[in-house]
Amino acid sequence: MHRSAAQTPSSAQDLALPERRLDVKHAVALCVGMVVGAGIFKTSPMVAGALSSDGALYLAWAFGGLLSFVGALCFAEMAAAFPDAGGDYHFLRRAYGQRLGFLFAWSRFAVIHTGSMALLAFVFGDYLAQVVDLSPWLGPHASAVLAAGLIVLLTVLNLLGVQVGLGTQLGLMVVVLGGLLLLGAGGASMALAGAPPMTPLQVVDPVRHDWGTAMVFVFLAYGGWSDAATLSAEMRDDRRGIVRALWWGLALVMVFYLLANWAYLRVLGLDGLARSEAPAAELMRLCFGRPGELLMVAIVTLTALSVMNAILIAGPRTTYAAARDLATELHLARWNAKRGTPTVAVLATSAVALTLVVFGTLTRDGFSTMVDYLSPVYWFFLMLSGLALIVLRRREPDRPRPYRVPLYPWLPLAFAACSAYVLWSSLVYVKTGALVGVAVLALGGLLLWPLMRSRR
Repeated sequence: MHRSAAQTPSSAQDLALPERRLDVKHAVALCVGMVVGAGIFKTSPMVAGALSSDGALYLAWAFGGLLSFVGALCFAEMAAAFPDAGGDYHFLRRAYGQRLGFLFAWSRFAVIHTGSMALLAFVFGDYLAQVVDLSPWLGPHASAVLAAGLIVLLTVLNLLGVQVGLGTQLGLMVVVLGGLLLLGAGGASMALAGAPPMTPLQVVDPVRHDWGTAMVFVFLAYGGWSDAATLSAEMRDDRRGIVRALWWGLALVMVFYLLANWAYLRVLGLDGLARSEAPAAELMRLCFGRPGELLMVAIVTLTALSVMNAILIAGPRTTYAAARDLATELHLARWNAKRGTPTVAVLATSAVALTLVVFGTLTRDGFSTMVDYLSPVYWFFLMLSGLALIVLRRREPDRPRPYRVPLYPWLPLAFAACSAYVLWSSLVYVKTGALVGVAVLALGGLLLWPLMRSRR
């Protein structure tokens, strides 16, 4: 995004291409690290609450991995043909023009990145509140106060120039994968001991059969594959490398997610999982006692902190770049050379995230409200990104494409159709969070229109 927003597709950005240094194993590690986050520790109860049996739960998680792989193939073709650090921002801008590109940049600032920060902050607060009773001091909103405190702390650290390095990020990825393996070990220990789950494994409830809602939360946990697909521009094998990396990476993620959900079902049962606020911590407490619970809470909070820190590093920089290219007089376009950060953009991002924490607290369901808030906007742009592959094939048929999506145009159309279904599912019940997210996106369009006219 840093380059593409400032230059046209035919300009110098096409001359400075990313170097092809990645082999398959490194790309697999990066793919897993980009996808696996704190979401899996919080989304499973929502999926369980929407479905009627453990078989349906497994099917939902398997289908989520399969559709993510199809979407990643679409992004891989576009990234190989149009390599750019901007990723989907660059594809959307190239396919649909500047206005939509800048609207997507606004959505990242006001909805997607900031909503994700607030969502992860609620995960942090919910899990920490599981083991530390702060209600005597903070009242019923202890989780929200912890969430807001983490955002403020990370903001201060970033403004001071203290950032988590790549090595630490990779180390934290190993930690979260270890946490998922621990969940599997807990489930296995209960199975070997012959202990029954808290509720039966098979719970048939014909009323609880909401696939649309379930898939919204499943795909949230798989989020990140769109960034992983852009690695195709850096693969040594420009034809088969990215496909193999995505296949193995997403296959590993799917295995870890299915393992975690098997453990949840084996220990908590479907209804127990649906009612749990912190299922991973609860599972570890039942299997390994208080030390296991504390260890899992530490893993989840570290994971949430790591991902939030990454968002707070990358998000304000993309906001700064878009503001710089849109209108240089905007405060968001100011870079603090002394601190080496876009200070105003960092503060603005944090302010929006804190506002969303307050909004989630007022609705009394912070995590779910944030999912409702960002999902329609996220899936709207993913649907457009899938269709962008078809637009770019027609508009630039002579462009070299080292990798081409198989079964074209059916796979891109299938991905766009599934994205449209999840978009519809996130809006169908007209929840407050979804309405606010769509309204914020529309507000961005109203704000950007006069700026685009003045820029022209």
